[in-house]
Amino acid sequence: MRKYLLSFLFFLLIFSSLQAQEDFNEKDIKVVPELINPSNLINDGIIELNVTGGVPPYTFKWSDQDTSLKSNKATGVVEGIDYTVVITDAEQNTLTKSYRIPAESITENFNGAFKPIVDNLASILFWDPFSAIGLYDPIVYADEKNVPIPNWYSGIQDAYKLEEWLVKEGEHVDRNQSIAIIKSEKEGNIEVKASASGTLTHLTSEGNTIYDYQNTEDVIEAGAHFFAKVKYDEPVILTHPNGDPITFPIPFIVVWLILGAAFFTLRMGFINLRGFRHALDLAKGKYDDPNAPGRITHFQALATAVSATVGLGNIAGVAVAISLGGAGATFWMILAGLLGMSSKFVECTLGVKYRFISKEGKIFGGPMNYLRYGLEKRNMSGLGKFLAGFFAVLGVGASFGGGNMFQANQSFEILSGQFQFLEGHGFIFGLVVAALVAVVIIGGISSIAKVTGKVVPFMAAIYVLGALIVIGINIENIGPAFNAIFEGAFNPTALKGGIIGVLIVGFQRAAFSNEAGVGSAAIAHSAAKTNHPPSEGFVALLEPFIDTVVVCTLTALVLIFTGMHEVEGIGGAQLTSEAFASVISWFPYVLAAAVFLFAFSTMISWSYYGMRAWTYLFGKSNQSELIYKLLFLLFVVVGASVSLGAVLDFSDMMILAMSFPNIIGLYILSGEVRDDLREYLRKLKAGELFKKQKIKV
Repeated sequence: MRKYLLSFLFFLLIFSSLQAQEDFNEKDIKVVPELINPSNLINDGIIELNVTGGVPPYTFKWSDQDTSLKSNKATGVVEGIDYTVVITDAEQNTLTKSYRIPAESITENFNGAFKPIVDNLASILFWDPFSAIGLYDPIVYADEKNVPIPNWYSGIQDAYKLEEWLVKEGEHVDRNQSIAIIKSEKEGNIEVKASASGTLTHLTSEGNTIYDYQNTEDVIEAGAHFFAKVKYDEPVILTHPNGDPITFPIPFIVVWLILGAAFFTLRMGFINLRGFRHALDLAKGKYDDPNAPGRITHFQALATAVSATVGLGNIAGVAVAISLGGAGATFWMILAGLLGMSSKFVECTLGVKYRFISKEGKIFGGPMNYLRYGLEKRNMSGLGKFLAGFFAVLGVGASFGGGNMFQANQSFEILSGQFQFLEGHGFIFGLVVAALVAVVIIGGISSIAKVTGKVVPFMAAIYVLGALIVIGINIENIGPAFNAIFEGAFNPTALKGGIIGVLIVGFQRAAFSNEAGVGSAAIAHSAAKTNHPPSEGFVALLEPFIDTVVVCTLTALVLIFTGMHEVEGIGGAQLTSEAFASVISWFPYVLAAAVFLFAFSTMISWSYYGMRAWTYLFGKSNQSELIYKLLFLLFVVVGASVSLGAVLDFSDMMILAMSFPNIIGLYILSGEVRDDLREYLRKLKAGELFKKQKIKV
């Protein structure tokens, strides 16, 4: 009997274990993934997860910050890169999985291979030193939540009035509690609910208008559609769709460039301001000595350098700044441009001082020369050779990528968007552009200078004229626009990153656009006809003024004057194009043509920059130059033909990386530049400089 009883108990134990295991298995989260690569295009992969088991509902914590916690589907996935997702059920059971869309085409493989490299380079360039040492918290917190007009959007043609408050000011409200009745001209009465829990503040009194599309102040003012705000009981961390905290770091590269610009401004005694008038006289040719060494005039050197900086950054980059930082980013962008004028003065003065002119009349100048020979003169030969070589390598890479492929790629994207017949013909477009570039660059710096001397004023005139027309038509908005800029610069919302966030966005876009401190412009200016290096420094300081203070500011004003700075969901060149189109319907076509001219002039100028870096590394022979030019033309075709995503991002970042070796050298040699400046100003005051005489009739 005992034997049978033990057997029964043993069987019962096994059955219970199996049942428990079965119950446990039912609670396990199971995932069946579907990996989709719909085409040979890059960044269009799809990961869709079919989840069973556990206790629904599930949350999905993706490594991609743009994918929602509620979404089981990630789109826009980079092929060849691992994506991680943590699945959590209602009982907090979790399962971590990693998936990769296989890269199939050549472009997908290239893009996937370069993505980790780009991320690593970005971690250096955009590393936040202040956060790293605990000086501040980069995480964005919100103290309050604004309550907007329901379903409001920028450009809506409707008027809204506050009919009745349902909750008194200062009272505590719960999320989704009814707080007010507002009246729409088109929809009638609308009941509005609190968007968060906390203490309610009224921003509009009963019977007053909240927003009227016919009132220009409402159109321009940031947040005119908010009529109440709820102060949180505790500050709330703002997050990306995937749940990661939103941060506004202070990138090291921006700090590096701006601190350098501020230092040179002080070191040179605010040369960016006191030297402006003389810079204009030099650019006009009043001091052009026909017998001075060099190949091109002051104005041609200025045009060549400006053509390399004025480009997509002035159109798309400014729109990005306004989208991220609001109207207030404009103020900091202008300030960064003014400071950058001093950096350009120092680097271009040194570019002329340490240039080398061969027997054939070819000029070799720029950071490679002053880093090597300027530091050698100070008994820093080893450091000078390293910095010069490092700069040259970066310069070659930047010319092929940011100065070439990126320009060809983006100009084709913009033009094909406006002119449908170009769609799908990137290779042919690339060949045509390469042929046009070849005609110019085969002739060397003299040919480049002649073309940029004509193209730059023309394209700048088109763009500036268009911007002024838009601003002129909306001139009644000038008061609200400048109010939005100053208010946004010093009292921005937490969503814009606070004052630090807006400041960094403005400085960052300015630094990226005018390249002050990068050293590239010193290569073009080293070819100028002059006996006095500081004279070219004066001419060069006009570049950030033209690029950032004038062109970038005009773009920003067009966006603000037309109310497009409040538009969400679009950015870059498309946002700028729509801002112009809101006033001049056909202008996007003109803008597309201007963008092409910007890109074309940037390519031919960067071909010269890259060639000088190339010849520093591989020798100054005609054969060496020809090899570089052929490679450059090849990359024009490649850039227009394919989308290389991360490859273009990487090569574009190399332009910024050039500032590392360059600014180190500028710091060391700044005392020498200051002494040369004092001597130059003494000669200018004493009338010892060559000056063209007015011919009396």
